[in-house]
Amino acid sequence: MKLFVEGGGESNALRTACREGFTKFITEAGIRKRPRVVACGSRNDAFDSFCTALKNGESAMLLVDSETAIAAACQQGRPEHWTPWVHLHQRQGDEWSKPGNALDTQCHLMVECMESWFLTDRATLKRFFAQGFKEAALPALNRPIEAVRKAEVYTALKRATGTSQKGEYGKGDHSFKLLAEIDPAQVTRASPWAKRFIDELKKAMGG
Repeated sequence: MKLFVEGGGESNALRTACREGFTKFITEAGIRKRPRVVACGSRNDAFDSFCTALKNGESAMLLVDSETAIAAACQQGRPEHWTPWVHLHQRQGDEWSKPGNALDTQCHLMVECMESWFLTDRATLKRFFAQGFKEAALPALNRPIEAVRKAEVYTALKRATGTSQKGEYGKGDHSFKLLAEIDPAQVTRASPWAKRFIDELKKAMGG
């Protein structure tokens, strides 16, 4: 199966780092048989590649940022019944129509962005950025992670890392290295949409 993910930009090095980061995260989440991770760059390219794979009869999943808050109507009942395609169709800037042969369990969202996952594992952030990291600049631990807006996530990471040994957080410099190091168990405990992703991926890959 192919997992089409948003991320990696246009450079081969960054796309390699993206593939490696997601592969390590998935492996650490306990998925023995892993999908082939395809780093697509933009979210539109990820969606287009996913649609093409479906047309070709391939087994595929899509993973993109939600970018904005998800309406309660899209996450009612059991997670396998949630409707990410409705969110993506309604979101200004995407307005994607659900492919006719796609299932809701083939579509997954990082809420509101991949960096939201990082905030769940403060120990790894402290170790990664080392001396000068300011944990107090991050949102309070008792806040539901999916309720922290994307802009606040980025601002908090920059403030927390600005004087750190590794310097201010940068997507190209740090994002996929961090993804490879964070604890998936902490992410899935804090993020229901991340848990849905891992649970459905395990089902699709046979455990």
